[in-house]
Amino acid sequence: MPQNKLRATFMRGGTSKAVVFNRRDLPADPAQWDSIFVSVMGSPDPNGRQLDGMGGGLSSLSKVCVVGAPTRPDADIDYTFAQISVKSAAVDYSANCGNMSSAMGPFAVSEGLVKAPANGEAVVRIHNTNTGKIIVARFPVNDGEIETDGDMAIDGVSGHGPPVRLEFIDPGGTRTGRLLPTGHPCDHFDIPGLGSIEASLVDAANPCVFVAAASVGKDGGEMPEALESDPIFLERMEAIRCAASVAMGLAPGVAEAARIPSVPKVAMIVSPRPMTTLSGQRLEPSDMSLGIRMISIGQPHRAVPITGATCLAIAVRINGTLANRMARAGDGPITIAHPSGTTVVDAAVEHADDPAKARAIHGAVYRTTRRLFEGNVFYRNDRTTALAKRSA
Repeated sequence: MPQNKLRATFMRGGTSKAVVFNRRDLPADPAQWDSIFVSVMGSPDPNGRQLDGMGGGLSSLSKVCVVGAPTRPDADIDYTFAQISVKSAAVDYSANCGNMSSAMGPFAVSEGLVKAPANGEAVVRIHNTNTGKIIVARFPVNDGEIETDGDMAIDGVSGHGPPVRLEFIDPGGTRTGRLLPTGHPCDHFDIPGLGSIEASLVDAANPCVFVAAASVGKDGGEMPEALESDPIFLERMEAIRCAASVAMGLAPGVAEAARIPSVPKVAMIVSPRPMTTLSGQRLEPSDMSLGIRMISIGQPHRAVPITGATCLAIAVRINGTLANRMARAGDGPITIAHPSGTTVVDAAVEHADDPAKARAIHGAVYRTTRRLFEGNVFYRNDRTTALAKRSA
């Protein structure tokens, strides 16, 4: 049986990579997308490597983005994000990817979906269909082309590039409709093997649950490989995630929460302390506002996801949350330490001392992006791709 092909672009956005499709190049019926996406990425792969596709065996490298004409008047484009499971044939549309969001504006301009000035700053208003929120991307254009030279470096990515500023506008309540879904800055859950655990449940940019590293028996500076080799820790973090999902109203029960592994994100956080990055750099307490180790789809992240960093920074601004109590931060930008280095986020919250009225005004972060290749990507419709299922 011959393979099928579709026009596509491969892009890096921040510390993630994805196959990016123009909406007009995909089948008109989105129900046909899942089987295409899992085949393109090389899933399901019980070996966890996705060697038969474009994926890289990690959640941050197993992503698909779709960009097309806007469906609301305050946006320039629609952007839909799909997280492709590595070992199963699941496609999850329940959350956004902040890192790949940084590539969507440049992609739209290069594709002719949005007009940009010949020189200066391009501004693209992105409607993320996963969350229903607007993200404003700002990036430089030179002689009618996306600028590719710049002096910005981000931890976890080699080299330099021009900055892309992402502004998450009114990012609270992406899935639950409330910045604090339970109405409390902190909640408690009974977790087998741990007992009562204190957690902060925050829905901003993406729903997240934050716990103190010490409460799960960690110091908060562990490397991803060390966490991956600790199945008991991962099981307990998943139990916390599922309990939080039910409390946030994202799933009716623990069993259903387990079937939606990407929402909410779960992370352990720690007050400023000495840490070593994956590159061997030593971070001192003065280099950070607080530290984080985040898990997505059961895998410890090498770098904090942008939506996770945005949610954490907003949590820092809300009185009484774990992040607020543990962070060393003033009114300026918040520096978040993660395994690959640090990420700086600006965040603003009004009515921060009233859980019922607290509202996230914005979260802003800088990323870099690069178009890696464009052409045709091949996929096949066989018994493997027929297993794909939409989990949103």
